[in-house]
Order: sequence, then structure tokens, then C-alpha cells
Amino acid sequence: MKIAGTVIACFVFSMTAWAQNAEQTPSIPTAPNAGQSTPPSHPGAVTYSDAYQLRARIHRISSFSTLPLFAAEYALGQSLYKNPSNSDAKKGLHAAVGTGIVGLFGVEAVTGVWNMIEDRHNPKGHKLRLVHGILMLTASAGFVATAATGPHSGDGKHMTNISSSNKALHRDLAIGSMGVGTIGYTLMLFGNR
Repeated sequence: MKIAGTVIACFVFSMTAWAQNAEQTPSIPTAPNAGQSTPPSHPGAVTYSDAYQLRARIHRISSFSTLPLFAAEYALGQSLYKNPSNSDAKKGLHAAVGTGIVGLFGVEAVTGVWNMIEDRHNPKGHKLRLVHGILMLTASAGFVATAATGPHSGDGKHMTNISSSNKALHRDLAIGSMGVGTIGYTLMLFGNR
């Protein structure tokens, strides 16, 4: 849990510094002829490619599986945490759902980052998309760390004697990553209106 807290604290600190820099706007020089008014500048139209539209659709549709996968993985993980002697089928299902989460976040990272690059010139909603992207990439890194700390042996089979500190680290990383991912998900779900 300490690692998740540290990651969140670093993220909040960096976002505060970024927001302060973003709020500082350069001064606009005045026109030499103060009596003449210049027409207001309008941002140009943003045109998106067909590939952008396809990636956005894949990103949006696949994102609907995020919270159900989190709920299933949490329930399976808690069951195994409280009763480690549960069946091998439940352990296999826990590993399969975890792999599904890592795969989902891989697809979401590729489609999201690629579209953010193409959409970088659109000022509307840029900060929201940036914060969402940072949160989701942080959660992705957390899920990779969660998988790396999972109890397993070298031959790929689950170990039977697992220390409580290793189990707690695995659980804390998973819950912290799910929390960061849920915040990023709901931020975009409700903030992108």
C-alpha cells in the first residue's frame, strides 16, 4: 500500500506543478495602432483520420469491460487471500481475469496514446484527456507490477507456501492500481460531456 500511496503522491505533486505552468499565459503584446481592432481568432477545424475514429471506437467499447473485470478480479483475489487453499480452478480464473486486465490496459494504452498524439492540436478537453491518460498509464504500470509480484514458481505453477508479506504486496498493488484506474475511468466517463 505504501507503493500505491507513493505513486499517487508523486502523481498529485506533478499534476499540481503542471497545472501551475499551464495557467501561466504569456502576455499578448498590444497592437501598434490601438484604434484598430483585430478580428477575434477562431481555432481552426480539427480533422480526424478514419484510423483515429476506429481507434476511438475500439477504445470506448473495450473500456466498458474495465469495471466488471475489476469487480471480478477483486472478488476472486479476496477469496484466495482469505482462503489460500481454494481450488486450482479459482486460482486459474484469477490468473485469467488478471491477464485480461493487463491485455485490456494494453489495448487501451495503444489506442489512447495514439489518438492523443493525433488529437494534440485540439485544445477542447485537452487537460481532461491528459489527466485521464496519465492516470490510466499509471494504473497500467501498477497492473504490470501486480502481475510481477504474483505468487508463482519458476515452472508457472502456483506455489503453496506464500509469505503473508508477498500476498499483501500483491493485493495492495492490485487494489491501488484498480483505484487509480477507476478514478481515471470515471473522470473521462463523467467529465467528457
